[in-house]
Amino acid sequence: MPDPTHFSVLQRISTLTRWILGFSFIIAVSVPYVLVVLLMLPWRGLRIRSGNIYGKLVGPALTRVTGTRARIGNRERLNDQKPAIYVTNHTSELDPFIAMWLCPMGGCAVAKKEIARVPFFGWAYKLSGHLLIDRSNREKAISSMKEIAALVRRFDLSIWIWPEGTRSRDGRLQPLKKGFVHLAIATGLPIVPIVMHDAHKRWPRRSLRMYPGQLNIDVLPAVETTNWSAQTMDEHLAEIHGIF
Repeated sequence: MPDPTHFSVLQRISTLTRWILGFSFIIAVSVPYVLVVLLMLPWRGLRIRSGNIYGKLVGPALTRVTGTRARIGNRERLNDQKPAIYVTNHTSELDPFIAMWLCPMGGCAVAKKEIARVPFFGWAYKLSGHLLIDRSNREKAISSMKEIAALVRRFDLSIWIWPEGTRSRDGRLQPLKKGFVHLAIATGLPIVPIVMHDAHKRWPRRSLRMYPGQLNIDVLPAVETTNWSAQTMDEHLAEIHGIF
């Protein structure tokens, strides 16, 4: 982890500059996007895919603004098994921008409902039709997973999800929640694990400080789920945890 007690004046100026540039870019892209997507409100499938285009602009731009140089191993695997359920570890404030960048067209993210409150970025996310989940309420979370499975079938979508639920404090993998296993059983989609190495060292959880440097990302081989069942759910959960 970066040492929070050592953050020089130059680092503070650099981070402030990055914040200003990043937020200005989000406003510049989000305002026209929101106006356009309002015209698409009756067509959720179209809004989801327009959100992918928005993500291809915002994701890589914001990643670079933070000073992060992403090295993506086996990126072609993201499209090899499309549609799919993309699962990745969750350690950094960078995570949503990386997801927006890498998620293939026709992919739909699953994020916590609080993201909708973020000015401009959150508004664009909610209007795009991508999915929000209430982690504080188990019944609502289960209902959300059923909605996701229905949307996957209806619009032939991929899903991008962080199965740990919350960001890790120290970069270590936390226990995985079962939601993505339920989705795999309901849809039969393969699971593509994506490992972010030391992302918490670039932009730590709940921190305003950014630490420029390289971020290594590995896209692992897909895991077939057509034979998965509710009776063996714990085994599948352990399998994916072991792969990570």
